[in-house]
Amino acid sequence: MVDTESQDIETATTTLQSAPDAKTRRYDRQLRLWAATGQAALELSRILVLSSDATSTSILKNLVLPGIGHFTILDDARVSPADAGNNFFLEGPRSIGKSRAEEAVRLLLEMNDGVQGVADTRSFDSIMDTDKDWFSSFTLIISHNLHPTRLDKLSNLLSSNSSAPPLIIVRSSAFLAEFFIQFHEHTIIESHSETAPSLRIDKPFPALLQHALSLDYEKMDSTEHGHTPYVYILVKAMEGWKKSHGGNPPKTTDERKEFKKGILALQRNIDEENFEEAEAQAYRCWAETKVPSEIAQLFNDPALEPAAHAQSRQPFFHLLAALKRFTEEVEPHTLPLTSTLPDMKADTTSYIHLQRLYKARAEEEKAIFQTFLDKNVDIDEDVIDLFLKNAHGLQVLRGRRWGEFERDTDAFSGALASYPKETCIHLALSALANLTVKQPGVAPTAEALRGEVLAIVGQGTELPDALDEAIGELERAPAAELPNTAALLGGLVAQEAIKMITKQYVPIKGYAVIDLIDTTTATLG
Repeated sequence: MVDTESQDIETATTTLQSAPDAKTRRYDRQLRLWAATGQAALELSRILVLSSDATSTSILKNLVLPGIGHFTILDDARVSPADAGNNFFLEGPRSIGKSRAEEAVRLLLEMNDGVQGVADTRSFDSIMDTDKDWFSSFTLIISHNLHPTRLDKLSNLLSSNSSAPPLIIVRSSAFLAEFFIQFHEHTIIESHSETAPSLRIDKPFPALLQHALSLDYEKMDSTEHGHTPYVYILVKAMEGWKKSHGGNPPKTTDERKEFKKGILALQRNIDEENFEEAEAQAYRCWAETKVPSEIAQLFNDPALEPAAHAQSRQPFFHLLAALKRFTEEVEPHTLPLTSTLPDMKADTTSYIHLQRLYKARAEEEKAIFQTFLDKNVDIDEDVIDLFLKNAHGLQVLRGRRWGEFERDTDAFSGALASYPKETCIHLALSALANLTVKQPGVAPTAEALRGEVLAIVGQGTELPDALDEAIGELERAPAAELPNTAALLGGLVAQEAIKMITKQYVPIKGYAVIDLIDTTTATLG
């Protein structure tokens, strides 16, 4: 079998690879996930974390290890005995009384000498009063259990500026938690879609068709016959079928079964896996190659409207506009071909030849695609290549401001019906936050929490029994920050932060609610 995931076979078989450098060795595993482009984005990032409590440092740990460029902890608190007992990035009793931010930064930096970190011991309120623009200097902001009044101020500040960084809001109490990503617009080229790009077997380009039809199975020896790539087998078989069926592909179930039997009948030996692959991939012959519906929807995006497009300097939307024109004006009216091929049974010679055919055609279509690009916008060649390679998985996400979910009656009612337990956890955490403002320093009671929930949803709303369970957990330990909850949140939030920073993979949209009592998660809104 031929592995073609990271590079084409011709490169893999003809180029001597030099020994990896120290950075490649250090980040080897994650480079397999987000490649050099993702790593470069991480190393250029500047992260602001509002607090250095146990959860915040756990999140930072999972960002420092993969190599973010710089982080700042904004926290004016001193280490308390409670902090020393639950935060792994403090030195126990020896840290008590010291700046919590400075202690956390010092110990976090020991984990990766390629990362820079700063402790800022100013108060949040003083910065909001005198230096609001400072928050916009970061790539991403993360808050944990930030006081509701301050959170609202920050959320409003960032939502009012379309160029402001995303804000990840994390709330937790005992074994219950949630987080939410507030952002304006998030474009993704490398979504790592599980859907593979089309091989265009149903609409073969001229060079592929010509070569497939030139193959003569009778003149092949056993080795060559058993290693002919299934792409050739299918293209040749489909052309033969169309000649005897009025130019039509197999349409009915019986016709498709007959077509598959015809492919297997070409086997000389029962162990010829390439013909078995061709039979398994036969659906490609009658599955029409066209623009995926998700991509077609993007062509109607408001950002492509003439007025908005003329003002936009974002390369993504200029590339998307060019892609739209390509699919409208160039046969066969689908996405540009990519040279990326799946793994298949083939010998090296046959596979290299197949890859060269696809690569040559992909270069031809890339040249046509570039003629549709706005000449006044400078877009790097590597970005164009990356865009075309991943054109089948493009995504444009538009976020919501923190707190809008509760004001959307239909969405909220739907969540309460579909995810009653998780919605009750969200409500309970919101009630706890409200009581923090209304009754500072007073331990919440079940009655008070339920009253706040009803104030949010309305007095006449019928609530499930799961609300009592959530309220009971928050009443039991409203301010408890448990190490296992902090550890899980650290991994989950850091994972979503990396998606936002690298613009790879698809981040969670809505409230991610975590219940460590029943070990469940759900996304609301």
